[in-house]
Amino acid sequence: MRTTLLSLLFSFSMLQTQAQDLYAVDNIQEIRISFAEDNWAKILDSLKRVGKKERLIADVTINGKAFPKSGVRYKGNSSYFSTHKAEEKKLPFNIKLTYTNKEQRTEEGYKTLKLSNVFRDPSFVREVLSYEIARDYMPASKCNFVELFINDTYWGLYNSSQSVDGKFLKDYYGDNNGTFFKCDPPDWQAITTSDSPRSDKPSLNYIGDSLKNYIKYYELKSDSTAGWQDLIQLTKALKKSDAALEKILDVDQTLWMLAFNNVLVNLDSYTGRLCHNYYLYKDDAGQFHPVLWDLNMSFGGFRFLDEEGQMTDEAMQKMSPFVHYKKHNELRPLITNLLGNNLYRKIYVAHIKSILDDHFTKGTYLKRAKAIQEKIAPLVEKDQNKLYRNEDFRKNLEETVMVGHSKVIGLAQLMEARTIYLNNHPLLKKETPQFISHTKEEKDSSLKVSMTTTAIEQGWLFYRYGQDDFFHRVAMEKVGEQENEGVQEMNWEKSISYQSGVQYYLVAEGQKTAALSPQKAAHEFYEIGVVEGDVTNTGD
Repeated sequence: MRTTLLSLLFSFSMLQTQAQDLYAVDNIQEIRISFAEDNWAKILDSLKRVGKKERLIADVTINGKAFPKSGVRYKGNSSYFSTHKAEEKKLPFNIKLTYTNKEQRTEEGYKTLKLSNVFRDPSFVREVLSYEIARDYMPASKCNFVELFINDTYWGLYNSSQSVDGKFLKDYYGDNNGTFFKCDPPDWQAITTSDSPRSDKPSLNYIGDSLKNYIKYYELKSDSTAGWQDLIQLTKALKKSDAALEKILDVDQTLWMLAFNNVLVNLDSYTGRLCHNYYLYKDDAGQFHPVLWDLNMSFGGFRFLDEEGQMTDEAMQKMSPFVHYKKHNELRPLITNLLGNNLYRKIYVAHIKSILDDHFTKGTYLKRAKAIQEKIAPLVEKDQNKLYRNEDFRKNLEETVMVGHSKVIGLAQLMEARTIYLNNHPLLKKETPQFISHTKEEKDSSLKVSMTTTAIEQGWLFYRYGQDDFFHRVAMEKVGEQENEGVQEMNWEKSISYQSGVQYYLVAEGQKTAALSPQKAAHEFYEIGVVEGDVTNTGD
């Protein structure tokens, strides 16, 4: 029986060659914006400062292709306001190609471009590299570099990150009509003056049944106001972390997100003080999925874990994999409640080990960062509007540089020490269960999945019937045990109803740790019946 590796997204545009992709890292894009107004910057400033979503009409050209009468506005919070306050020209942009023409979009189907000014990242690689790592384990935006011209004047080298929008949702989840939230307060000032029950920003803690308690923390992006009740039901479900939660929350993708934020010290996120920068989407199967966003201050670019002030270099290097959980912070239920479940905690540790092994233990991340820097180095030097000195570009890969009055730690300075710390953490050093073999047998209307592992406490089968379903968890039955060359082995099996295209993955749960097969599950999984005789291990 042959094994193939196919894309999770069967009709996804990733099947195109990278050269055709607007977000291919190896292809620097060129975007030109032409405003009719000479005072365009002043107009955009006025719209941004009063919080209006209106845009200024401009003709946009992407790699020579014209998109007339697009809508342009500034975007961002700190990346806009701090940069503007410093009287810098290089501000971040949001370009909507469909602003006046709903059919106008790129060849790949993109309709909104989000250009970031590489705020607080002298290395220029944090956002692109972080998204690359994230996409190994979960749905996450593509990201690359753009040379921006405004009214034929070179404006600089920008990051361009794929918008988390209808196209993104349909590509990854098969639909885009469900409840969709941006988990960022629409008005940061409003949350400090509220008299409603206490929340830790959009942290998903339950704060009552009234819509008014939630509306200042979350931004509903989908059309139906019924989405607010969906969100409230999720916060209620999070109060108990058990199998019932898996019907309403993609627990595995959440654990990947938390592991990613922790390993990369991505604190401008759910994990850090501001508890934001993620989306939530509820698919047709009724399950919410968290989606990462805004990674320019990953790798320690943001030093605030909680209200206790800035973290030192050493504190970030040795940040516990169980922050918030150790103190039982009830206002961070995605961390405290999920890690309070023994199985979820073990899977979370397995995910941390996977990220370390794949990208950090052997220094793969640093090699990739250097390759990206080599690609963009001439463009960084050419960028006269950049927010940093030329010498800081190379230096910040290895060591701390000053940005104004703030210290931005070097990537290697942070991650070499952090990798050693995590790999020597007592729980991560525990022996991990091993998969020795696994088989499947189709018979009539049933599918029997069997596996042999080293000694474990429980075997689990997660399965679903296609992308429109969610993964159901069932306990496997131990059917045998033997010793093989001094190693205690266990045999496990479980039969489920068979349908063509059934997808599954396995978890071997030990006393303190767990292992998954495939290792990147549920982003990758086994699939049966797409083509007769094929087993598909599917991943992005």
